Amino acid sequence: MSRSTVRLVPRKRPQQGRSQATCDAILEAAARILENEGRGALTTNRVAERAGVSIGSLYQYFPAREAILAELIRRMRHEMHADFVTASNATLDGSLAAAVDALISASLRHHLKRPILARLLEQIEDELPFDAETTALKSQFADMVVSTLARHGVANTERTAFDLIAISHGLSHAAVRAGEMNFDDLHARIRRAVLGYLDRWW
Repeated sequence: MSRSTVRLVPRKRPQQGRSQATCDAILEAAARILENEGRGALTTNRVAERAGVSIGSLYQYFPAREAILAELIRRMRHEMHADFVTASNATLDGSLAAAVDALISASLRHHLKRPILARLLEQIEDELPFDAETTALKSQFADMVVSTLARHGVANTERTAFDLIAISHGLSHAAVRAGEMNFDDLHARIRRAVLGYLDRWW
């Protein structure tokens, strides 16, 4: 494990309620600093102050600012995964178009909850090396798309899933980086692109 990757891994995971509350307070403080003051204002001292904990307590969990950012990204991806599972399960008996709608909504939902934070974390994620957990989550996202396509008789499911994920991610990533906030319109554009690709199957 490289030095840069080590700095992204929490020193320890909270095991008790009080420890979990401390960890949650640190992460929420970091999230609010990002949202209200921007990435440049995020330092471990500033986060500890905002969270109401000592810098020593912060370092018990996070060895560096990058570890806090990485954990925020992990949490965002876990929330996305849960949304994907819900969407996939809800459309088991529906049409391919309905499944596409549900999965696009799931992929954009974190932007609707906290759009500024989601935009910043996605930008930061591009700069950080993937850890094994994030890589596994991305693989699970792809597997769900493959399964959805297979249920509807789409050919070459793995390659098609790869293309559709690339189309969806490319459109949403570019729009978010440009500061777009109209997610209903973005959803409609991604839907047109995906269903256009899948035209012969729905």
